[in-house]
Formats: sequence, structure tokens, C-alpha cells
Amino acid sequence: MAFDDILEEARLAGRALADYGGGLMRPTLRLGVTGLSRSGKTIFITALIHALLHGTRLPVFEALTSGRIARVRLAPQPDAAIPRFEYEKHLRDLADLRQWPESTRAISEIRIEIDYQTKRGRERTLTLDIVDYPGEWLLDLLLLDKTYEEWSAEAIALSREGPRAALAAQWHIHLNSLDPKAKADEQHAINASKLFTEYLIACRDERFAMNLLPPGRFLMPGDLAGSPAVTFAPLDLPRGETAPSGSLWEMMASRYEAYRARVVRPFFREHFARLDRQIVLADVLSAINSGPEALSDLEQTLSAIAACFNTGRRTLLSSIFKPRADKILFAATKADHLHHLQHDRLENILARMVKRAASRSELLGAKTDAIAIAAVRATREAVVTRGSEKLPAIVGTPLAGERIGEEIFDGTRETAIFPGALPEFVEGENMSWKFRGLAAGSHDESDFRFLKFRPPLVEAPAGGEPALPHIRLDRALQFLIGDRLE
Repeated sequence: MAFDDILEEARLAGRALADYGGGLMRPTLRLGVTGLSRSGKTIFITALIHALLHGTRLPVFEALTSGRIARVRLAPQPDAAIPRFEYEKHLRDLADLRQWPESTRAISEIRIEIDYQTKRGRERTLTLDIVDYPGEWLLDLLLLDKTYEEWSAEAIALSREGPRAALAAQWHIHLNSLDPKAKADEQHAINASKLFTEYLIACRDERFAMNLLPPGRFLMPGDLAGSPAVTFAPLDLPRGETAPSGSLWEMMASRYEAYRARVVRPFFREHFARLDRQIVLADVLSAINSGPEALSDLEQTLSAIAACFNTGRRTLLSSIFKPRADKILFAATKADHLHHLQHDRLENILARMVKRAASRSELLGAKTDAIAIAAVRATREAVVTRGSEKLPAIVGTPLAGERIGEEIFDGTRETAIFPGALPEFVEGENMSWKFRGLAAGSHDESDFRFLKFRPPLVEAPAGGEPALPHIRLDRALQFLIGDRLE
């Protein structure tokens, strides 16, 4: 190990020991919030903070319903090097402008202090640090255990499956023109990286809703845009050989190693490895809209996420050498886009995926759960009469541009919609699906179409804060922090 690496490990061990000692004096819980594309991370954090600050009705959250929470307040930003989560701005977007906040593009953090009384009557304060980060960054952790050659082979094989093959066509043409053993050429690397990135972006389109798309910084490079650390791509490499000196292969492998060393490993050390609890949000309904291939991709993604967690209960030694989350909650978001009669099925679909993901990884060492939630409920329920038939419906304001058949909504009109039933899956070792999605054709040819809605119209009581309606936010809070308030 290089001397610089030894110094870095010593620094991290010292900080971990300080974190542990500080936690004994003033209990602190670091909650990681991440999710896959369009899953609603920002909405979840905003709603969670608002509910705690203003005592929103949370019947399952025992510490609040029992009256043991005395006060909740925002505290100064704990880390000078990390942007503060813009809670106030996001709340204005939701409550005043009725628009969804912008998606997470980088890491942010916010601190909350909760004064409470233990079940034995002692007064305590829990410091809750909420860490918001993109799900794409989480999936990058898998690269730490893969060589460039292994990653190239896996990425190319995946790009030849299902809908991905057509989306990767232009990149594949360029890939086939490259000789990995030829002399390194900067323009070849730039073109390959550009076409590979365009393929990853195309996979995220709502028609396909693919989520297994590392490297994550290719989709959101930020200040890395144009740098060698994100100017590489997979190559079709011969098995059992090594990269010739000065070759395109060697250059690509070197940049892949730089990405792991300068981007992925610091994120793991500085942020991920310090988390005590984690919630992973997943937009299952968007995957269902897209079709069976997107659902299968979501399951593969959950398995990849599960593999990122080195789980188990925190101890002094594990805090120094292997910090880890001991509770992980998987949540299917946008439950309000369904009638409550379908919530159990949505939860069951996610729970089965998580169970299979856990069985393939070390996730079994942590306590896990899977739930269906809506951090901010955008609809209400109603019964629609059609002839002699009564149908369970939801009422909300579809976003401008959403459509059902020939009807396109303008974003201002409230509408009653019958969302239908979620697809059934065939029992067996593998979950198989028999339905058509957007990826197979037009909107009219898909079997499911779950619309997107505007945030609800909420009114604040005189001199008070508006209440944001939710579905099972209290259950999520109880699982994630309830035991730390006992």
C-alpha cells in the first residue's frame, strides 16, 4: 500500500473513532436517502423534514403519537464541504407553486435535532443527519471490485440484451471499428465515450425506464465534464490477454482506474461508509409503464444495490474499519397513483424483488423492509359509476402533457381516473410478466399507463404551516429512526 493510502486510511480510521465517540456523548444517526431515476428523493426528504418540524399526523410513528417528542428543529449544516439540502426552496415548490422539485444532481445534507423523552422518562436529543445522494452514485460502488476488463465485458453483454440492443446500435458500430491494441487515440476515446453516454441516456427515457447504468457520473458529470476521468468506454477485449503499452486499451483502463480512485472511492469513504441507516426509493410504476424488460432491469438493479451494502450492526471495531448500515428500507414510491386496493400488490412486487436481491448478496446481515409510500400524496380516492358498475378511482391533476388515449391534459384540470390493477406475475423461481409496455410500441398499445400528477392543492391554517398529505411516511419513519427514540 502506498504511503499516501496509509495516511488516508489512518485519517479515516481516526474520524470513524471520533464519530463513534461523539455518538456516545450526543447520539447521532446518519440517514442516507437515495433512489433510482424519477423515484422522488427530494420530495421524500422535504416531506419527512416538514412532517417532523410541524407534527404532521403520523399514527405509526410511536415517539410522536405517544407525546414523547418535545421539539424538532433544524440545526446548522454539519459539514462545511457539503451543500445544504434546500428544504425551504423545495417546500415552496411543493406547497406554493404546486410543482415537483428538481431531481437530485449531487450530494447534499441537512441536520435535524429531535428533543425527546425515552420510554424510561429520560430527556435526550437525537441528532439526525440526512444525506441525499443520486442512486447512480450508489451503483458506482460495484466498480470498486471490478477490473476494467471485467466491467467492459459486463457492460457490452448487457447492452446486447432486450431493448438495450437497439438503443446501443450507434455505439456498437463505433465499438466494432476500434482495435483495442492499436495506438492510443484521444479522438477515439472521446467518440466512444460520447456514444456510450448517449446510449446510457437513451436507456433512461420513460419508454424504457432502465436503471442499471453505471458509471453514474456519465449521466451527471458536473465539474468532471470533459475530463479524462469520464472520457472512457468499454472495449471488446480478447480474453486472457493484457493491454499493450501505449494502446487504446491501456489508456481506457487507466482512465477507468482514475475514475474509481478519484470519484468512486472518495464517495465510499467520505459518505457511504458512514451511513447508519438507508432508504432506497424505487419508481416501480414507471417500470411497469415501460414493460416487462424494465421490471426485470429494476430487479437486477436492486440486486446490484444490495451488493453495495456491507451490512451488520455497528460496533466499535466496525466503525473504525467497516462502517455499515444496519437497517435498509426499500420503498416503492407514488403509491398515490393507485387506489389503496392495489397498494398491497405494489408492496408485494417490490418485496419479492428485494427478497431475491438479498438472497444474492450480503444484505441478509441487515434488517430490511419493503413498503409502498407516497411522501406527498397528489391524489384522493373516489368511486366512479359506469352504468351499474362502481369503479375505485383516484382524483388528481395530471401534469401538462400527460395523456390517456387521445386526451392530452393541460396541467390545470382535476380529473377522476381509474388506474386499473397491477400486473400479476407467474409464481416460480423467476418472476415472469405477461403484459405490454411503452417500450413495445405506442401509448395506445401498452397495457398499463400510470399518469404523473401535480402536487396537491394544500391550504395552511391561520398562522400555521400547510399539511402535506402522505401515504405511509409514518411507517418509514418508524422503521428508520423509531428505535433510536426509545
